[in-house]
Amino acid sequence: MFTTPLVLLVLLAGVLIWEMIRVNVSPGARAEWPWRLQLIDVQILGSLLAVAAGAVLARAQFARAMRPHIGWRGAWVKGQLAPDVPAWRVGILNGGQHLAVIESWSCRVVMRGMGDDADGDPRWVDVHDTVAELTGAGLVVGEDFRLIGFGAGFPLVGGGGHETVLVGAFSENFTERVQALYVRARFTDVVGDTHERIMDCMKGLQPSGTVSAVD
Repeated sequence: MFTTPLVLLVLLAGVLIWEMIRVNVSPGARAEWPWRLQLIDVQILGSLLAVAAGAVLARAQFARAMRPHIGWRGAWVKGQLAPDVPAWRVGILNGGQHLAVIESWSCRVVMRGMGDDADGDPRWVDVHDTVAELTGAGLVVGEDFRLIGFGAGFPLVGGGGHETVLVGAFSENFTERVQALYVRARFTDVVGDTHERIMDCMKGLQPSGTVSAVD
């Protein structure tokens, strides 16, 4: 949707540059090729440029207005893994007014002692492989953590509320053994643009019994 007016604007700008160069060559040179080639009348070119520039600007403004605002929130909440036992609950929300649709959902685990370099050769895997990695490290599903997988096409409904969709819940044992749990979400907005958000589920973590939230 955005490509067509943008390509048209670039082409018209190229034609304008050609015509500006052509006008400034000598009259004798303009009688010969390639300078005798007039692609379009300058007045018509100016009108087309104005239309194309207006279309690009309008589309950019529309896309900005339709853009979702993806955030996440973490807090200690009881009952997520066991009754009356606090767990670090992380949820995602769309704070914009319009729908966002998940394209892909992947994770990366950094155990304590491994360092924390999210940009250095990250190994992004799906939730199933992440669960296998965590259980391989001795953590127990349902006791130490719950991790939710979002498939392609899952909608994150906007509306400006603060209600979050569960991403995961993690015990104190989990938070002591896992330094970072990154979640990378790619999603498409109603205009068709693709966005990416990387969340660290352990960000803002406070000792159990306190309340903390990050967005």
